[in-house]
Amino acid sequence: MSLPACPLISEQPALEPRLQRRYQHLVKEHAHVSQRVAAGLSALAGTGTSFASTQAAWRFFQNPAVTLPALAQPLLQAAQAAVCGECDQYALVMHDWSHLNYSAHTRKPDRVRLSHSRDCGYELQTALLVGDRAGRPLAPLCHNVVSTAGVHATRSETVLPRQARLDELAGRMGYLAGLNLPKPLVHIIDREADSVGHYRQWQPHLYLVRAKGGQRVDLSGHNCLLGTIATELHHANGLVFSREVVFHGHAARQYVAETAVVLRRAARPHRRGEKRRMVPGAPVPLRLIISEVRAADGRVLATWHLLSNVAAAVSAGQLAQWYYWRWRIESFFKLLKGAGLQIEAWQQANGLAVAKRLLVASLACVLVWQLERSTQPAANEVRTVLVRLSGRQMKRNQPCTAPALLAGLWNLLAMLDMLEHYPPPELQRMAQNIFTPNHHANPN
Repeated sequence: MSLPACPLISEQPALEPRLQRRYQHLVKEHAHVSQRVAAGLSALAGTGTSFASTQAAWRFFQNPAVTLPALAQPLLQAAQAAVCGECDQYALVMHDWSHLNYSAHTRKPDRVRLSHSRDCGYELQTALLVGDRAGRPLAPLCHNVVSTAGVHATRSETVLPRQARLDELAGRMGYLAGLNLPKPLVHIIDREADSVGHYRQWQPHLYLVRAKGGQRVDLSGHNCLLGTIATELHHANGLVFSREVVFHGHAARQYVAETAVVLRRAARPHRRGEKRRMVPGAPVPLRLIISEVRAADGRVLATWHLLSNVAAAVSAGQLAQWYYWRWRIESFFKLLKGAGLQIEAWQQANGLAVAKRLLVASLACVLVWQLERSTQPAANEVRTVLVRLSGRQMKRNQPCTAPALLAGLWNLLAMLDMLEHYPPPELQRMAQNIFTPNHHANPN
């Protein structure tokens, strides 16, 4: 059996050959599932020691020639290739924020306060590319790690100043537009982005934002609450069935309705240390999509108020499904944290080193995602073998998961690396020494 061809590892950052080889080795060392008590690098089973591998990684992440934009290049190249195969009309970009808790890591001098005074670490800001055909994750397009020194951004050689989240998001959208991906981008964001001032600011871009029910819009000349519009549509049976979905692991049904609204109200930007003021602006015409997820007995499990400036050629049901796929970025954060790479136990000395290692680990995730969605004849066999090597039990309707593939891939890479240094007869002799103890040994 041979692995399917994978161009990702051959795509190297713009570094000298020695650093490129180290980068490729580090990606392989991150293709595994970590334990919180052993979240450091896992050295491949060669002749080198684990300490040597750790030292080599430390030198790599501390090397000033290893910049964040250089390490991001393989991810962007992977994204360019994946868009052509996974996107029909648009490329979806899921934006979200996540806390990296390093409260116990007192030697990281640039930690920021997160939710409260004893909650310290870094804030991770990520844009994840997802295909519009099946909602599969493709590649992270950019990462920001926020520290007291500023924002360590994959799009900048220098540290950027800290900004309010949504203000930073405008610059991120502009950067992503400049990547010139093969398909137009649609930015999908959760309720935190429900800000009329930023809706106006983001008008040059396509977006789909979940709004809060208490926001007011202009509907046919009447000033209405979004929640009131959704309630009236529900009681008037104005929502139509769209598709079957899975909600928290259970089968459910999604219903949608659409109407045109206009945002006319003034913005009230909130900046720390500044008095809030009214900022009027031009009217913003948007599509309002009401989406309900209902159980089999008709109970409403979730209601989403979605605002978008995507063209009407994309149906309301399709937009609702795109937002349903937003949870892919939550799964990515889960893979980085408890379900895979244990990022919150990394021992890097500062936010910049964490950001560099994050980009290396991200390519390992991209490699697994590529294998997960591959339709090559050999890919199914490889997935089966990796799950077996992982030792994990899979659900009958879900033959593989990204964490299981990571765990199995590490075992496979370790086996291949071991075979490069020890011939099979030598490995068989070692196994015999384990399973056939020497009974003639002196008990004294």
